[in-house]
Amino acid sequence: MTPRIQVGTILIEDRPLVTRILDVESESYSGNWNVVKAIDGFALDRKIHAAGWNFFFMAEEVKATVFGSLAAKNIPKALKRICLKVRKQNFNCLEVTKMVENRFLGVPYITVCAHPRHIQQGCWLDSAQERMAARQKEIQDSCGTVRSSSTDHGLDIRVVHLSSGFTPVLHCLLLPE
Repeated sequence: MTPRIQVGTILIEDRPLVTRILDVESESYSGNWNVVKAIDGFALDRKIHAAGWNFFFMAEEVKATVFGSLAAKNIPKALKRICLKVRKQNFNCLEVTKMVENRFLGVPYITVCAHPRHIQQGCWLDSAQERMAARQKEIQDSCGTVRSSSTDHGLDIRVVHLSSGFTPVLHCLLLPE
């Protein structure tokens, strides 16, 4: 069953190091995003700081609009778009801050707003490149198995299966030989 999303809900990317250190209860939501259960942003912030880490809040609001009413089936569509935008910026967390239902010429639509958040050890927010490098290093450090094969087109395909006590994910890397 998909978790209920409302204003104040925190979604966190399934990353082994972060989830191991924080030890928060979460429920799988979409892709590699989980909904943090039974805790709000302030309590999560206190828990992160107690572990010696930092929880950054980005002032930039990320929005997504979808046609339909403010129903359980339309909110995931908007959140999926928001998760993609946040992921492109290499942030590992987001907080839903607003859900609004409107109409234009009688057609209902909803707008979901969220703020990217980021969990990391340092007190200065890392650049997008540093956040991506940290994510890739975390993936490499937690790999279960790596299979490699070559194709007829000169591409080396490596499938990395992550299985370190969290949601298994397959990553395919296409590298020139």
